[in-house]
Amino acid sequence: MAHHLAEAIPARLLMWRRVREYAVPESMIERAAARSAVGDWAGACAAARIDVDLDPRTVRVRHGAESAARLKADLRRLAPDLLRWHMPRIAPDGRLRPGVTILLARYGSSAAPLDLVVRTPPAHADAGQRMSLTLREGPGDGAAAEHHPHPRPEPRFRLDLHRHLWDARRSSELARRCGTDEGPWAVTRWAAEAELLLRAEGRPRGAFTVRTGAHGRAAYELVAPDDSHAPTFRPLREPPRSQDIAALPVLPEAAARVLPDLELLRAGLITADRLHPLVAAALAPYDTAPVRTRGPGPGDPHRVECGGEVHRIALRDGVLTAVDHEPDQLRREELLVALGGPPLPCLRAIDAVHREPEALPAVRDRLTHGDVSGALAVVEGLLGPLATLRDGPLREELESAAARRIDHGIFRAGLVPVHPAAAWRGPRPRHDKAWTLPGKRRIRTRPRAGMFC
Repeated sequence: MAHHLAEAIPARLLMWRRVREYAVPESMIERAAARSAVGDWAGACAAARIDVDLDPRTVRVRHGAESAARLKADLRRLAPDLLRWHMPRIAPDGRLRPGVTILLARYGSSAAPLDLVVRTPPAHADAGQRMSLTLREGPGDGAAAEHHPHPRPEPRFRLDLHRHLWDARRSSELARRCGTDEGPWAVTRWAAEAELLLRAEGRPRGAFTVRTGAHGRAAYELVAPDDSHAPTFRPLREPPRSQDIAALPVLPEAAARVLPDLELLRAGLITADRLHPLVAAALAPYDTAPVRTRGPGPGDPHRVECGGEVHRIALRDGVLTAVDHEPDQLRREELLVALGGPPLPCLRAIDAVHREPEALPAVRDRLTHGDVSGALAVVEGLLGPLATLRDGPLREELESAAARRIDHGIFRAGLVPVHPAAAWRGPRPRHDKAWTLPGKRRIRTRPRAGMFC
């Protein structure tokens, strides 16, 4: 009999499935939508764990009424939970890409720049997975950016050309611009997206690059017979030098790759009803593949064989307890355990749930993505709201999450030294010359005798 091996699921899609399950919980979406519905954009940002570091009233004074009006209109249209949904993430856990500044909209001019940006904290301060919404007014745009590792917008992740990823009124454009190619690259959209990119840069035609990996870029040129024909792209006839490639506009990741949600739908790893409502409405026609199950779940943890019988473990008076034992018997058994005696199977099961429950991965994933309230709800549903957590991996996860939030608070308060990448304003140092360790002489390696015969 032939063995039929199940098709392996790419690790990237497994990561995105965890992100879609834990990073933007349904409760966050509901709270943010409720605040947005009544015009409370700041409350919606708070519900989506986005700190607001801007004051629209100062924009009118410094940049005029037109810029202030455009900013207020964008803030009313902002769906902060949708923005969090589409933020760039890193493997293997799917956390927010740390220490990045992403452009959402531009209002000023080259002489008086004014950008709406969202920033993520550096990796050492990313507990809670919070973001900050602020305005950038060019170099030296306030103390808030001084301690940020990359205060300038990253062209690779710009979203000002992809407003459908954060503007609630334009989310219906997602189906047209998500990329329908099979695979991660949206090649069929590159020409149209490159035209938008070059037009935003003031270039009707020209060359652009696509980031193909951690250290690779491919260069193309956008061509068309005339303005009445749809443009196409082709590789550059002459390979450009590396410094020339770095100076070319880069196609944003949102345009270069197929939307992860579409890949998940095609692979049968998720259904449209598990997506963000605005995303689900746009991608409903693609929800055709059957969902792959994750296999049978674990056995019932609340049934234990004890003394030749099957006993129950359940929540009573806010605490997980062995309900088929009398309270006096449980107190005697706990005292015997404290004196070194063997515990009852029921007590062993309760202790295992306290220290390393089967729900620990779900708690850990929620804490990884900043959903502390969701993680505590899982713990309370498992152990009871009045339980005293015992030593073990579960308690360590909760204590570690609480401790790391202090680092985020210190970063937000600006009580950290200025980051070298944020403080340096000059050209990047060149590394094409031989270097030596400071304070030491250059060590010349002697040729081995075995190489010369």
